[in-house]
Amino acid sequence: MSVHTEITGLLTRLAEAWNAGDATAYAALFTEDADYITFNGMHSEGRAAIESSHRRLFDGLLKGSTMSAPDGRAKVKPLADGAVLVVSAGGTELAGEHRASIVSFTAVGTPEGWRFASFQNTRTSLPGTGAAR
Repeated sequence: MSVHTEITGLLTRLAEAWNAGDATAYAALFTEDADYITFNGMHSEGRAAIESSHRRLFDGLLKGSTMSAPDGRAKVKPLADGAVLVVSAGGTELAGEHRASIVSFTAVGTPEGWRFASFQNTRTSLPGTGAAR
């Protein structure tokens, strides 16, 4: 199986965990020491922090939100043996409002399979307007 196919599968599992509101499954796709930076600059350090913050979001502000699975056009760029840069369109939808983003990840090979070691989300549209920035 190609690295691109494996990474697309990892992105699909990320969307599935988000759509299920499952913070544990979502965080499990990250390394223990992952860095997670949101569109507004919040920085979570480590899988436990990612799980905790997403549990609050899935139970509160983002309850019922959905994330689209990747469409296969994610850029997967090798960085070193067992490490790739992933750049993809992203975004979520809540109550009919789509929040488009471009997201980047560093993915690394681990004994458990590929996991995300870092994440950065940058919004490409303003919430409530659908307008590009």
